[in-house]
Amino acid sequence: MKLSEASILLSPGYGWGDDTHWLARWSRQMKTAQLVEHKDYKTPKRDNWVGDLVLAVEKADKPVMLVGHSLGAITIAHALPFFAPDKVVGAFLVAPSDWEREGLIPGFDDHDFKPIPRQKFPFRVQLVASRNDETMEFEKSEALASAWGASLIDAGEAGHISPKTGQGPWPEGLTAFALFMKQI
Repeated sequence: MKLSEASILLSPGYGWGDDTHWLARWSRQMKTAQLVEHKDYKTPKRDNWVGDLVLAVEKADKPVMLVGHSLGAITIAHALPFFAPDKVVGAFLVAPSDWEREGLIPGFDDHDFKPIPRQKFPFRVQLVASRNDETMEFEKSEALASAWGASLIDAGEAGHISPKTGQGPWPEGLTAFALFMKQI
């Protein structure tokens, strides 16, 4: 599938707001891409985030390709039961964060993103995980990829795959995403 043939919905993570983040860059570079907006990035609520994502999918006028980073990837997993059949054609999930881990976000253990869903996705999925991501152990990323039916890309030691860990533009990610789109 060509980029121009899909509505590419970008699902950001906790604390979003960095214009140098690769998701922000992708939203500017890809004509059919848009960020899924949320009202609160510091105290997210699952129902709100899932509702925002489902609404964006419903409004899309082309087949939807989802791209999620961190909590955005976990939001996609929570939203699966609410997507119309055959509307979403794939998901590219990057550095999902472990919202089942106590103390993941200091002072914010009272959230409703746990447990992380383990159901198989009904469309193609690729998960990119780092071996030294401070928000999720690589072995747990492997287990989620298996449960979700996702192919796994080992990003090596890339941290949380964000500007803070050296991936602002993240050209390797864009290349991997383009190859994934060709498989759809």
